Amino acid sequence: MELWFTEKQTPGLGITCKVLQTLHSEQTPYQEIAVLDTMQYGRMLVLDGMVQLTSGDEFVYHEMLAHVPLHIHPHPCNVLIIGGGDGGTAREVLRYPQIENVTLVEIDRRVVDVCRQYLPEVASSFDDPRMEVHFTDGVAYLLNKENEYDVILVDSPEPIGQAERL
Repeated sequence: MELWFTEKQTPGLGITCKVLQTLHSEQTPYQEIAVLDTMQYGRMLVLDGMVQLTSGDEFVYHEMLAHVPLHIHPHPCNVLIIGGGDGGTAREVLRYPQIENVTLVEIDRRVVDVCRQYLPEVASSFDDPRMEVHFTDGVAYLLNKENEYDVILVDSPEPIGQAERL
């Protein structure tokens, strides 16, 4: 029996790919997390039925999200990432030697744990000593901060469910 994954784009359109194996699947208090091994894209992180990244092309998203704002800032040292529990955006930010601290705020600890296990090439940033991780709501975290960061990046899923406020 073949297994296929379809991400629904609109009520009349979906994107489908062949799944070789379901590597991980769980429901957390915040969302459904799945990691699929796909024929076309390699490993795929899926949150609440929406593709977040694939190992085959994740660099395109993470590079654009991180490098464009960091090149605009004259001297970025302190970076805040809201979301980004896969670690890819932080990995790109940490390529800059002048970065002193990256604070990542992810609401769901299991996203980080699962990515460290199944997508270690993306999640390698979590081992960097300049990395600080807080497991809490990103909006609540921001409400308690003022002028502490040079650059703030929002790496959130589609604006549904918990991510709607971001």
